[in-house]
Amino acid sequence: MIVVATEDFELYHDVVAELRDRGVAFTTIRPGDDLPEGTRVLITAPTDESSAFLGGNDDERAGDGERDHGRASENADGRTDDAGNAEAGAIAPEVERVVASADETRRAVEEALAILRGGGRTVVGVDPGVRPGIAVLVGDVVVSAFHVPLGDAVDVITREVADAVDPVVRVGDGARLQGAQIVNDLDDVTVELVDETGTTPYLGTGARGMGDVLAAVNIARIEGERVDSREIEPTAGELQRIKDRSRRESGDNRTIDESLARRVAAGELTIDEALDEHRGFGSDGNDGDGGSDEGEGDDGDDADR
Repeated sequence: MIVVATEDFELYHDVVAELRDRGVAFTTIRPGDDLPEGTRVLITAPTDESSAFLGGNDDERAGDGERDHGRASENADGRTDDAGNAEAGAIAPEVERVVASADETRRAVEEALAILRGGGRTVVGVDPGVRPGIAVLVGDVVVSAFHVPLGDAVDVITREVADAVDPVVRVGDGARLQGAQIVNDLDDVTVELVDETGTTPYLGTGARGMGDVLAAVNIARIEGERVDSREIEPTAGELQRIKDRSRRESGDNRTIDESLARRVAAGELTIDEALDEHRGFGSDGNDGDGGSDEGEGDDGDDADR
């Protein structure tokens, strides 16, 4: 069972709300009260470290009743004698403590849940594309998922593995250019390249838009080849699709040239940045390839894979 015991009202409020949203069984006590039988995880704030949490008596906690936010105020075994008070707040060896501030609520709850499940390695699965699907697993459980623009993917992944012990990021090999960009931009974390064949599930009624995230979950469950970087030489078709995309997004029927398309493929420029550079030296709106409609049938994430 998870127990919340803190004098930090903001942390208390946010953790309780998060636990309720996830349907997790928990209880709350005042710092210094005995832990209920069956406690496995205790969530507290850093400021509780120097409070009367690890001991204390009723006199020291006098007046706390006014700010009882629905916490259980009675000792778990009902003891009210001096011996009971002397033991109040003692933490049994089997109880693990999660310390967090109010802005770390989700991390604290996920860490507490991981302890209850018996722990497990943090694995991030990435289905690369223009908007990568990202899934974070702790052990066999999906704890968070994202569907973000390519430019935000590395920041999201870095944030999710920041406090994990020996995390691994598994990137699908399907969207070569976007996947290489993610692999090359990730630092200080183990990265594996995964064969993503067959990882995108059938999407039934109401599941539209979930494919990339569900594929990321499947990618996270597949061991891949460890890589430190990924060098990709874009094909003529991939470069043409980048140029076609630049024309569609330019607003003035402008198509970037091949050198700029290569820089986009390498992750050095975004499409918008490449268009800005092209406008700096081009006045006719295209580079001679702009009239081509080759590849126009491809759109969305798949057009850039």
